[in-house]
Amino acid sequence: MTGQPPDEHGERALREPSDVMPQAFWAFHDLYHQAYFEYAYVQLGHQVTADKLVDQTFVFLAVIWQQVTTRENPEAFAWRLLKERVAGELEAQGRDAAASETLAFERAIRAACNPILDGFRDEFRAQVTELEDGLGLYAAMARLPERQFDVMVLQFALGFTTKRTALVMGVCEATVRSTRRAAKRRLAADLGLQVGEDIHDEE
Repeated sequence: MTGQPPDEHGERALREPSDVMPQAFWAFHDLYHQAYFEYAYVQLGHQVTADKLVDQTFVFLAVIWQQVTTRENPEAFAWRLLKERVAGELEAQGRDAAASETLAFERAIRAACNPILDGFRDEFRAQVTELEDGLGLYAAMARLPERQFDVMVLQFALGFTTKRTALVMGVCEATVRSTRRAAKRRLAADLGLQVGEDIHDEE
């Protein structure tokens, strides 16, 4: 997916102070804008709305950039800000963050389920027959805790690497790996699969 250019107001609000905004802000913008858009689009299911929300998020970050840079983890702060704005937009539309009411969300979750199903087929050969249609896994994905859900969507639906997922969420790669393992264990348990001590988890 590719985000649209900022709308007229967003573009002007960002570019007018460009002579005083430090290069670090624009580096941050360039690094995370596309990832934020892809996540917002999956959740909201509407490209223009996702573009506008992400652009407004970066305008706000520009306004408070000096305070952002004093935080211990600016990446985690920006990610939380994006998540809050997405959640606010969903609430305004009367939807939950894990609702399957948009075509973009449905496609993303189904795309995420395919590689997870493949892994489960390898891990639980004798048990996975009931999962062949993916519907049980689809529903279980929507019941994951927030961080586990985000990791699975970013990695399996959007195809982000462990490193990029960690950068976007403002956490370390070890946290992404452990969260992914926990999510897989929870999914397996939710689906009634017999979970061993460790679930095979390729990078």
